[in-house]
Amino acid sequence: MSAVQSAFEEHERWMREVLRAAQEAGTRDEVPIGSCVVVAGKLVAIAGNRTRTDCNPTAHAEIVALRAAARKIGNYRLADAVVYSSIEPCAMCAGALIQARVPLLVYGATDEKAGAVESHFQVCSSDQLNHRVEVIKGVLEPECRELMQKFFQGRRSQIRGQKSEVGGRTSSSGEC
Repeated sequence: MSAVQSAFEEHERWMREVLRAAQEAGTRDEVPIGSCVVVAGKLVAIAGNRTRTDCNPTAHAEIVALRAAARKIGNYRLADAVVYSSIEPCAMCAGALIQARVPLLVYGATDEKAGAVESHFQVCSSDQLNHRVEVIKGVLEPECRELMQKFFQGRRSQIRGQKSEVGGRTSSSGEC
């Protein structure tokens, strides 16, 4: 087996773990995004979104996983880590990758609305910052995209049902 094929299989392996974490987050009515941190081929931390669960706007999957990995390793610099995410990270999460000095990010699907790695701000490759993150995108992209699409289709259906029940009004969906 070639080194490229071996690396590809390794990325798929960890992305499947990320998808499991994302699915678990979805069962808690969180946006189904998962992330994990791997060092030297070993899982250091894994998380799904926890913003609603923790009532914390910074509890994105990537942030939760980075925090757990830093605590476990005993260093906020994760210079030997690979971070996997089911979706292209937002500006906050991409910035955290820079601050942690993560050398490699692997993600599944692009996020056309809030993605800050390639879709909008190119945070991970910015010449204005003191660190660059190598990026591999599209690993298990169809599965990652489908998980998000199904979640939001379900949420839209639920909102339509609530509107018809209460005369067209809905409450804020950001409650903890």
